Amino acid sequence: MPNNQIINSIKESRDGIDKILNDPDLISNIEKAAKLIFKTINSKGTIFSCGNGGSMCDAMHFSEELSGRFRENRRGLPSIAISDPSYLTCVANDYGFKYVFSRFIEANSKKGDLLLAISTSGKSENIISACEYCKTNDIKLITLTGIKKSKASFYSDIDICTPNGNYSDRVQELHTLIIHIMVEFIENLIK
Repeated sequence: MPNNQIINSIKESRDGIDKILNDPDLISNIEKAAKLIFKTINSKGTIFSCGNGGSMCDAMHFSEELSGRFRENRRGLPSIAISDPSYLTCVANDYGFKYVFSRFIEANSKKGDLLLAISTSGKSENIISACEYCKTNDIKLITLTGIKKSKASFYSDIDICTPNGNYSDRVQELHTLIIHIMVEFIENLIK
């Protein structure tokens, strides 16, 4: 007999995918986000990404799929995840953890670049600080969140919200799916 905890976890994950499939606005935002990323790349802009914990891993995953290879052999796309430990600890030590992402964007971005800010809660201080910087400095902002109308989404040009349960792990599973879909969409536009 199958373990009910395992079965229930799989069903909870599947329910999240069903929520996406039944939300035309969310699907539209995924498409809009992929098109905005593609437009930014075509305009010689750089794509930055950031997040905390598992969301940092998602930011790194997103960036490597763009700059490296996803499904097709194609040119590398300009994408940087804000994840260098020496940089993060330097800024956290000197200015505070709140500024680890915004300081990087300040130092490295230019008008016309884009930030993908990933936060399951949509309220992490360092994510909000980066969002505020983008809003006031003409950096496009896509937020990937897990709570509708989060603080981060207030600053966003496009918010992709995947609410799924009470824990961040189910939200992050959907974030990985969204990241893969966006990169696949971008690759198809490049062809």
